[in-house]
Amino acid sequence: MSDTTPTTTPSAHRLPVRVYYEDTDLGQVVYYANYLKFIERGRSEWLRAAGVDQSRLYAEHGLGFVVRRVEADYLRPGRFDDLLEVVTRPVGLDGPRMLLDQSVERDGTVLFTARVTLVCVDLSVMRPQRPPAAVAAALGV
Repeated sequence: MSDTTPTTTPSAHRLPVRVYYEDTDLGQVVYYANYLKFIERGRSEWLRAAGVDQSRLYAEHGLGFVVRRVEADYLRPGRFDDLLEVVTRPVGLDGPRMLLDQSVERDGTVLFTARVTLVCVDLSVMRPQRPPAAVAAALGV
């Protein structure tokens, strides 16, 4: 496996992310807002690995997933040139709402955690809507 190949287990999806200079502040520490970008990539790749094509979901159903809430904890700093791993674990799906636990880790040490609430919405009116049954089944939550 290369250092940029995502992996999926029954309980978690893992996405390697390299910290580039642009991701850091003057002290070469990951800028806090970039963790949100890292976990966004993790969610996108988790959906892709589950077989959910977000472009197709929009084109065929006018639906998309939006973030409703993020509860985040910054535990340890990531640094320039670190190879991090974004871990995405589905917790549950209740109608249009989906709950995920995500973390950013370095060599098994947790640097950042987040509990993320996503909502499937009709993007034309931004109203919650249940995802199609095939999408819900693919997500396995």
